[in-house]
Amino acid sequence: MQNTTQPYLAYHLSGRPFDLGLIGFAGSLPTLFLALPGGVWVEHLDKRKTVIILQTVMMVQALTLAFLALTGLIQVWHIIVLSFVLGTATSIEITARQAMLVELVGREALPNAIALQSTIFNAARVLGPSLLAPFVLLIRSNGEGWAFLANGFSFLFVIIGLFFVRTRYKVDSESTGKNLLVELREGQDYIMHTASIGLLIMIAALLGFIGFPIVQQIPVVARDVLGQIGDTNAIIAARNSALYSSQGVGALIAAVFLSLNSSFKKKGVLLTIGQYTFILAMSALAFTGNLTITMLLFALMGWGSVTQLATMNTLIQLQVPNGLRGRVFSTYLWALQGVAPLGSLLIGWMTQHWDLQTTALICGIVCAVTISLIHLRYPQIRRQQA
Repeated sequence: MQNTTQPYLAYHLSGRPFDLGLIGFAGSLPTLFLALPGGVWVEHLDKRKTVIILQTVMMVQALTLAFLALTGLIQVWHIIVLSFVLGTATSIEITARQAMLVELVGREALPNAIALQSTIFNAARVLGPSLLAPFVLLIRSNGEGWAFLANGFSFLFVIIGLFFVRTRYKVDSESTGKNLLVELREGQDYIMHTASIGLLIMIAALLGFIGFPIVQQIPVVARDVLGQIGDTNAIIAARNSALYSSQGVGALIAAVFLSLNSSFKKKGVLLTIGQYTFILAMSALAFTGNLTITMLLFALMGWGSVTQLATMNTLIQLQVPNGLRGRVFSTYLWALQGVAPLGSLLIGWMTQHWDLQTTALICGIVCAVTISLIHLRYPQIRRQQA
């Protein structure tokens, strides 16, 4: 809900697509600098306690957003700074949470656990955006602030739940006495000499740079691409929520499918289908101004993104040794989100100077050509099994 409300509010305050890119830049910039060392730190920390602490930071961030919005003090720069705070916590929390997953269920149940986790996450992507419109429609004054407040309080349930979690398959970290750079280099050497993982990380970097950041421009689609004469803020908010929810529905369908078919061995085939589904749907945004078709395209983008990301996550986690899990996953996270700040700025600039449809088409063509060349050069990607 916060991810939907934040860009909507920012675009309402300034009306500049570049600001949406700037918010995405601020939120993902910490990953560029912290993800790699964070992977080393996580391996020496209690992962459950680390997640609890960082979830608390996220709660404070959300409550601060709520205070500023409810008091009418909020400005775009507040949203940018608080996005940076959230990104800083997230850059390490995601690695800790993903590394903790195998400690909860063990390696044998890991593929199903990843799919179930993705199902729950994407169920929230459906419910969250759908709640923005009621807040804006029913609470005419500062509805966005009340949405932020609801999100802030929701962290309490997460944090309390984490106190009851038990890591039954926990592997105690072994202190090697090596410094951070040496341990980091070990992780990079493993990736460089394990082609199946290195190629996945390279693809994640491409999509993280010029693919996934296009979703940050949904408010532009809702107001400008699909805009009609006589639109009110409430109508735009409802359309904005519908697009986010459509993406979430597609993502949820993908997550449920992966959960029910976690024993399916040909993960490389699923990965390839997910990649091209996302890319083709993104490219097709250039050719439509119809709400129903646009919702369908965002649903396909949601389906494609979750299918490929969950599959990459599974393939990486099943191959990597426990002693390198944090370092390897943090590199994957860095490739996926660490380059995203630059991609967010680029796509924000392109959208502001041209338009969203031209930007989507250019990004789609670049992704399609590059992914196709990678698959032609390295056919083992689509042959991977797990």
